[in-house]
Amino acid sequence: METGYLNKYFSGVAVKKLSEVETNLKVSNQHEYNAKKPMDQIFGTEVPKKEFDSLFLYMNDEDTISADGKLTWYDARYNHPTRTEWRLYYPTTEVSKQAKTGDSLFICKKTDGTLLIIIAQKDSTIESQLYWLFGVEKNSADKFVSKTDFDTGNDEIEFAARTILEQIGIEYEDKSIESYLEPLLSEFNGGFPSTKEFSEYARNTVTDVDPIGDPDITLVKWVNREEALFKLLEQYLIKERLRRGFVVQGEVDVDAFIQFSLSVHNRRKSRAGLSLENHIEALLKSQNIIYTHTPITENKSKPDFIFPCIEAYRDLRYDSTYLTMLGAKSTCKDRWRQVLSEADRIEKKHLLTLESAISENQTNEMIDKQLQLVVPLPIHDTYSTTQRMWLYTMKMFLEEVKEKQKFYESRM
Repeated sequence: METGYLNKYFSGVAVKKLSEVETNLKVSNQHEYNAKKPMDQIFGTEVPKKEFDSLFLYMNDEDTISADGKLTWYDARYNHPTRTEWRLYYPTTEVSKQAKTGDSLFICKKTDGTLLIIIAQKDSTIESQLYWLFGVEKNSADKFVSKTDFDTGNDEIEFAARTILEQIGIEYEDKSIESYLEPLLSEFNGGFPSTKEFSEYARNTVTDVDPIGDPDITLVKWVNREEALFKLLEQYLIKERLRRGFVVQGEVDVDAFIQFSLSVHNRRKSRAGLSLENHIEALLKSQNIIYTHTPITENKSKPDFIFPCIEAYRDLRYDSTYLTMLGAKSTCKDRWRQVLSEADRIEKKHLLTLESAISENQTNEMIDKQLQLVVPLPIHDTYSTTQRMWLYTMKMFLEEVKEKQKFYESRM
């Protein structure tokens, strides 16, 4: 990840918690925010009125609603000889209709001069993630808080940041990875290999890791590298296909274009989960941990990993306290509940995720359901102090599994 990566996309952001007067359509002040400071740092005060093309988003953990419109920054007292009163005017949209008191408003000025206006549902995971992404303290946003300098970059949280950016419609770019394109094309003959092959190739390009001594940083660097290489190769191949076009004998082949689009979507979808599992397997092998990958359990469920093996799981004489299940999801959302029914013999289940800043509402529910979240250590800083006391690191999980494995080995 390049240092100051947010500066490539945003020149400033202002954040606040929405009040009753700003969300109640019966009492709101004509779709306006009174916002002289600190908004003037972002929009300036050189001219009395500016209009910005804007994309409005309402986001919660299940859905995103979008609308196009314009936001107006103007001085309501322009003709007054001594006073100014700067306001932001926004139109009524499906997005503004969703806003509730306590939701968070993010006004993001992009480097192309347009605005991205995001309303994030109160106490949602995406709200927590946006506060973390922009480096704003959640409890400081009762009034507008602004930032115009994003000078941080960290390779180890690249996946977390990139995932959030993509959720808000920003395509993450990393020029530092472009030197890998020619070797990729040569290695895979200008096409896509299997996910397992691609994961192994990506791991082999990362040399500054220690899978045994530091599995947490190792995992995130492997995942970051594969994601970057995949995007690099995918963009090249898509551009090449689009250059060839979809015209056959003078006619546009719509079906071929749709089929191509679906293949891109399906490849992305299937690869995301499998690549994480591939890298987890590589860590397990490096530490000589016994496991079964995607076995079949009750009701034809297929947990991602059973420890020490599915044979021990199916042996009802085997003490279940020495069994472990690990699910793997690069991002959780509400899908974390799927793992709860995948291994009935194991009361406390584990789920590894790379998702940052999951809301406390969600993690409290996980605790109630006896689900232990495993998050690589570099991503822990995106969580609250209370959450970090509960989270497992990858190293903690592996050590626990290795300790239980001694019981299995004693029976051999």
